Amino acid sequence: MKVTRYTDMPSYEAAHHDGMHCRRVQGHDVSPAQLGWQGLSWLLPGGRTSLAASTVEKLYLVLAGEVTIGDGREEAVLRPYDSCYLAPGEARQLRNDSALPAAILLTMPYEPKPARGA
Repeated sequence: MKVTRYTDMPSYEAAHHDGMHCRRVQGHDVSPAQLGWQGLSWLLPGGRTSLAASTVEKLYLVLAGEVTIGDGREEAVLRPYDSCYLAPGEARQLRNDSALPAAILLTMPYEPKPARGA
């Protein structure tokens, strides 16, 4: 069993994320999780990510506040306990248009490792 206390979660920087504070919950340097990793993000009012795609699927769960998520064609406002699945290669942008911070749990597999010799 590996318990991770909030006070022990390391912060990390995510490219193209503005007004967002990210902490690693499980996986990577926090635990030996093999199926993927989790991050807890605080998205501040006016904060946003770019409209970028990832090579792996992503699961978002809003824990507090409101988050607008869009894929370049449509948008949805997620509130506490609403979740969203994004397929590999699907663009997404997160945005906090409210006056209060939002908390988001991200779960995703590890990025595939490049083939040897590539």
